[in-house]
Amino acid sequence: MHSGFFSEQAVAVPGGTVRYRQDSLFGFACRISPEREKRTPVQSFIPASASFKCPFCHENIMEQTPSFSDGKKLFIGESVTFPNLYPFSGSHIVTVITRLHNPAEMSVRQIKDALTGQYEALMRCDGYPSINWNNLPSSGASMVHPHMQGISDQTPAYAGRIFIEKSREFMMRYGCCYWDGLREAEARSERYISGDEILWCASPVPIGEKEIRGYLPFSSLPDFDSYIPEISAGLKKIIDYYRSCGHFAFNATIRFDRQDNDGSFRSFVSVIARINPNELSVSDSAFMERLHFEPVCMTLPEKIPLMFK
Repeated sequence: MHSGFFSEQAVAVPGGTVRYRQDSLFGFACRISPEREKRTPVQSFIPASASFKCPFCHENIMEQTPSFSDGKKLFIGESVTFPNLYPFSGSHIVTVITRLHNPAEMSVRQIKDALTGQYEALMRCDGYPSINWNNLPSSGASMVHPHMQGISDQTPAYAGRIFIEKSREFMMRYGCCYWDGLREAEARSERYISGDEILWCASPVPIGEKEIRGYLPFSSLPDFDSYIPEISAGLKKIIDYYRSCGHFAFNATIRFDRQDNDGSFRSFVSVIARINPNELSVSDSAFMERLHFEPVCMTLPEKIPLMFK
């Protein structure tokens, strides 16, 4: 299979087929092995309430979290935004999404308010920003209490650098934006889920299980504000879909170019499902993902729109 945007080699193995896929421009690769879903069943999981004094809970957050240089935190709806106490970025911002420590579900309004908090805080920062979300400890979250993290540095993180640099090279070589062609192709593909101005699709070369992307019609953070309601609604639908499949844990990121950009890169939302904590302590991140930078996924992207609907 070859769409022009990715290539695939299918290899028959005992019990099924392994599909090796590679992104044609950016070079990212993955392996899709549906048979692995039989090995590690996904189990619904809701963590117990906090057995310790959670600093993100409403009664503790004012005293146990830091404030910005003006001595204030940013409040939007029930979300609270403040600097990360243990930063790993030049600018590292935390937004606590809900007052409840472990809500049964999150509303579009709660997601919207949290994204707005991230937007307003990151607009004060220079560099290449991204908005990120680890949900539950098996996704890498240090806290069960739902929260987002925004980072911004003078150089983008490794994956973001590849996306931005290769997009720039493509425009210089062909005189057009790669993302415009990708949007047109994905809108006609089996991976299309919904949307027009914001296009929601299963990623053809997923970087994690059941990756869904929202292709955005802009490049940098200042344009993000007017699209927050639609992005929030899209994220809510993805979260509900994941939960219907038994995934409560997930990772999400929204990547942006810096403000003085040439328009060759377009921002996009990326969300991947993670395996919930389980009694065997089995993780979906092992040597292939962490050392070879090549994720092994269970779900064929072309099946996701059918499952989503």
